Amino acid sequence: MSFILRPIDTVDTISPADFTENYLKPRRPLIIKGLTKDWPAREKWTPEYLKSVVGNKVVPLYDNSKADPSKPINAKAAEMPFNEYIDLIRSQPTELRIFFFNIFKQAPELINDIILPKDLMGGFIESMPAMFFGGSNSVTFLHYDIDLPHIFHTHFIGRKHVILFENKWKRRLYCLPNATYALEDYDVLNPDTEKFPALEGVEGIEAFLEHGDTLFMPTGWWHWMKYLEGSYSLSLRAWDASLTRKAASLYNLAVKGGVDSLLKMTFKGDYARYREKVAIKWANRALAAGKPY
Repeated sequence: MSFILRPIDTVDTISPADFTENYLKPRRPLIIKGLTKDWPAREKWTPEYLKSVVGNKVVPLYDNSKADPSKPINAKAAEMPFNEYIDLIRSQPTELRIFFFNIFKQAPELINDIILPKDLMGGFIESMPAMFFGGSNSVTFLHYDIDLPHIFHTHFIGRKHVILFENKWKRRLYCLPNATYALEDYDVLNPDTEKFPALEGVEGIEAFLEHGDTLFMPTGWWHWMKYLEGSYSLSLRAWDASLTRKAASLYNLAVKGGVDSLLKMTFKGDYARYREKVAIKWANRALAAGKPY
């Protein structure tokens, strides 16, 4: 059985009142297919157009390999001129992806092609729109965002497979201590529940994004993503109105960011092995209690 995945709620449009009551307040994911219908980017941001505005700027690239405990979690695997990278992902399968790329610094005029969905909620971090690009073999490992924003994630050109888990399941997902990601030894699509028994029965949500779709990912939700074709996405981030959530964000950045990085650099493999043992202990304890946490 492994994970229990249900399909995501999907709408063409949604009123602010409906969104707030049924998705923002209870922190439930949603796909809004028509949110970008008035965005110039929906038709304008073709691969050729993005190549023309970003050009040959060299960008760092990442692959699907397991994180090296002695390096930052997002240590690059390679680098390449942006226009050559776009040609690569559109012509052949590759693991290589671009992570958290602020394309608007390279081409400020692109900001005029999107519309922040301020009618649905406030708190948007206008300085932090980011794009993500991937080839058809690219996978974004299972994690949640350390600063705990709400995310409006709009996809372009191809399709993307997404699996989401509420944060309450983090121990059953083998979350590593001082981290916002899990053990990387299991396949999210086909987890080995004999080796990782706590994964059995974990409840999640499955989604498939198509061109122009916007995924609302509430604060703290775990996400795993696989590019099914060479394509790209734009993430708009917004703060939760709760002061408690803002405090948790600052704690995560200080402890799960700063302290974790320091321990990894200092103790390297020993620290990695320690964290894995603790994650397994936590997962087994939660499973025995019959709870997500």
